[in-house]
Amino acid sequence: METKNRLRTTLNLDKDIIKSIKIIAANKNSTQTEIINEYLKKGLESEDEKNKIPQYLIANKNTFNPDPERRMKFAGIIKTKKPFNTSKALDEVRKMEY
Repeated sequence: METKNRLRTTLNLDKDIIKSIKIIAANKNSTQTEIINEYLKKGLESEDEKNKIPQYLIANKNTFNPDPERRMKFAGIIKTKKPFNTSKALDEVRKMEY
């Protein structure tokens, strides 16, 4: 078990989750820490995939920079009767599942 990039922390987990982790760790002949790390990595990877913008939607792949401050400069280009937050709209469109 590599400890170089580890950080000790305290988590408050549901009793049912801990029981499941203990069972999985015993079945895999592993530690609870390794199981928790494995499952967190898988969860984070799936989150990254959900939030990733498909390459075909990025016009300038090499220069794309989702800088919120930069995007706010573009807000207000379109005139509307009601206030419209372009950055918020872009975020909502990008979070849609395809």
